[in-house]
Amino acid sequence: MPVELLFALLRNPASTGAVLPSSRRLANAMASAAAGADAVVELGAGTGPVTEALLRRLPGVPLIAVELQAPLARRLQARFPAVDVRQASAKQVVDSLIDRPGRLVLVSSLPFRSLPRAVGAETVDSICRFLAHDRERKLVQFTYQPRAPFVAPREFRWHRRTVVWRNTPPAGIWELQVER
Repeated sequence: MPVELLFALLRNPASTGAVLPSSRRLANAMASAAAGADAVVELGAGTGPVTEALLRRLPGVPLIAVELQAPLARRLQARFPAVDVRQASAKQVVDSLIDRPGRLVLVSSLPFRSLPRAVGAETVDSICRFLAHDRERKLVQFTYQPRAPFVAPREFRWHRRTVVWRNTPPAGIWELQVER
């Protein structure tokens, strides 16, 4: 475990959500689910395994990596100098990009089940407004639970894309879009 992740977990366990970084298989599956995007916004970038996979699998696609915790954001910026790293809440960044044109994909490692209730609710509301702005947008989210990552409004539909069994613990990858 990277020392920065351990310190982040100890400082703020509710917003860290992981004891181990995402496996290469999980990171690659998340990046594959973002194929076809004009731009990707990674929410909860942490120590960067998904960031690395996105850069490798989607070369030339603009990437914004969002990380709330300053030490992790600094590490991301040092590790990936070409990435637009934003040390802010997911809600702040998603709200700021709502009018950006193109097929935007949110790739999220946010720990929705462990976030404080108010933070989780406002983040879900923000994501749903963002997705509703253009039907070509989607959220790619992983969860360790066998059900959808969060309850979405009725005009949205979750689709479980795959389960990555070779991750500790196994993780399901889900996609959320406005129902067509």
